[in-house]
Amino acid sequence: MRILYPKSFFSVAMLFLVCISYAQNTKFKVVLDAGHGGKDYGATYHGNVEKNIALKTVLKVGDILEKDPNITVVYTRNKDVFVELDDRANIANKSKANIFVSMHCNANKNTGASGNETYVMGITRNASNLEVAKKENSVVTLEDNYEIKYEGFDPNSPESVIGISILQEEYRELSVELAAKVQQAFTKKTSFKNRGVKEAGFLVLRKITMPRVLIEMGFVSNKEEGAFLNSESGQNKLAEAIANSILEYKKEYFISSSNSLDKSEEKEDEKPKEIIVKKEETKVISTSSNKDKIVFKVQISASSKNLETTPSNFKGLKNVTKEKGSVIFKYFYEEADSYTEAQKNLVEAKEKGFDSAFIVAFKNGEKINISEALK
Repeated sequence: MRILYPKSFFSVAMLFLVCISYAQNTKFKVVLDAGHGGKDYGATYHGNVEKNIALKTVLKVGDILEKDPNITVVYTRNKDVFVELDDRANIANKSKANIFVSMHCNANKNTGASGNETYVMGITRNASNLEVAKKENSVVTLEDNYEIKYEGFDPNSPESVIGISILQEEYRELSVELAAKVQQAFTKKTSFKNRGVKEAGFLVLRKITMPRVLIEMGFVSNKEEGAFLNSESGQNKLAEAIANSILEYKKEYFISSSNSLDKSEEKEDEKPKEIIVKKEETKVISTSSNKDKIVFKVQISASSKNLETTPSNFKGLKNVTKEKGSVIFKYFYEEADSYTEAQKNLVEAKEKGFDSAFIVAFKNGEKINISEALK
C-alpha cells in the first residue's frame, strides 16, 4: 500500500527514508569459520584433531542460531575441506555479514596448559599471544604461492606477526565486546580456566571488514580438556556458550530495518506517517529531575590512540567526544535526546566515511542496550 504524504512534510519524509536506508539488514548475518580443514589438521594430541572439533562445534553453533528466523548463518566450510585464509575473508566480506566468528582449539608443549580465550585483531609483543598467532598463521605454508600472496610472511618470525597492520580498526571495539561475551558465556557453560580477551595478529582476521573474533575453545594438548573438546556433550556445551554470546551481542547491537525507527517508536494504534509528522513523539521523555535521562550517541571509532577531538582528526566532524576505557579510547559524534535525531547523526557520520559507526544509548551516563532505551 502506498502512503501519500502532504507536500509540506516531504523533506522530513525524505530524511526518514535516508535514515532507514542506513539501517542494517532485516536479518542478522553471522559468518562461522571452522578453523583448518582438509590437508590442514591443525593441532593433534591424544587422538584429538583440531579440524574435526572445530567443524563439529561450528555446525552445532549454526544449528542453534538458525532456530532464530531473524538470523542468517554463512559457513566458510561445512565439511572437511581446505579453505585458504584469504578465501575465508572473501566469503565473509562478500556476504556483508554483521560478525565473523572463527573457532579453533589451542595446544601447547606444556600439556598442563588449559583454558579458553578469545582473540581480537591486534599487534602485540606478548610471547604467549605471539605463539598462538604463529601456530594459527602457519597454515599459509600449505597454500600455493603463499610467499607472493602474503608478501613473504614468515609464520616463525615474531616481526612478521607484529608487522601485520590493523585494518578497519574502527571495528575493534565491537570485536572486543563480542569477545567479552564469548568469555562470559564460557564461564557459565564450562569449568575451564578463563584466559580472557586477548589480541594478536591473525592472518585470517586481517582483511575482514566487520567485527571479528577468533576463539580458542580449549587445549587439545591437555588430556582432560582435549577429551571434553572431542566429546559430543563437550561440543554441545561449547556451542551453546558461543551461540548464546552471539545472541546477546545481536540483542545489544543489532537493530534490523524491520525493527528500527518505524516500529520501535510508533504507538500500537498509530500509522507510520504519524511518526514523521509528529516528531515530538519520538523523543525519549525524561523526568523533571533528569534522574532517568537517556541520550543517544554515535560511536564512530575505538582506538588505542589518544586523539584530540578536533574536526581535522575525524574527517571534519565537529562535536566529537571521547571516553577512556581500560585499554582503548572510544570516540562519539554528537549527543541526541531522541533516536530519530541519533539516526540523522549516524547518516552524517557514515557520509563522512565512518562506515562502521553505530548508535549507543546512555542512561545517567551509563551505557545501556538500545532496545532498553527505546522502551
